[in-house]
Amino acid sequence: MNIHDATDYIIVQLTEGGVFLNVLKLQKLLYYCQAWSLAFNRGRLFPDSSFQAWVHGPVSREVYDRFLATKALYSSVNQADVREGFNPETLRQVDRAFINSVLEVYAPLTGDQLEEMTHREDPWLDARAGVSPSARSENAISDEIMQRYYAKRLEAAHA
Repeated sequence: MNIHDATDYIIVQLTEGGVFLNVLKLQKLLYYCQAWSLAFNRGRLFPDSSFQAWVHGPVSREVYDRFLATKALYSSVNQADVREGFNPETLRQVDRAFINSVLEVYAPLTGDQLEEMTHREDPWLDARAGVSPSARSENAISDEIMQRYYAKRLEAAHA
């Protein structure tokens, strides 16, 4: 799956469900999909995409660039933003189910709440080490740290 397929899938799922979505929230939902995929030893959900530790939390540069010309951080995202011809059925059922399980937990939260959460978690903190809180950064968030951190949370939840 590529990150744009997941982006479109999340937009469709949430907007059809009447859940408000903006660019900030979308970025964090994509991040948590990738993070939990690593934690469950599924590997990267988006093999060709990574996340950077920006001021407002984890960001996919690809998704940022996709909306750069038409959206700001707090701009709403809706069905009109889905790529023409996107069909959710082209995604594997197992991947749709996985994304749905992440959305079940995180979609009720606002983008600001998700940002605040990521700011307290090791993967973002590690990538931001030595960077001023308001400074621009494109430091990559490590897949290994994401996998280890969220796998520990998973273990703690099942202990």
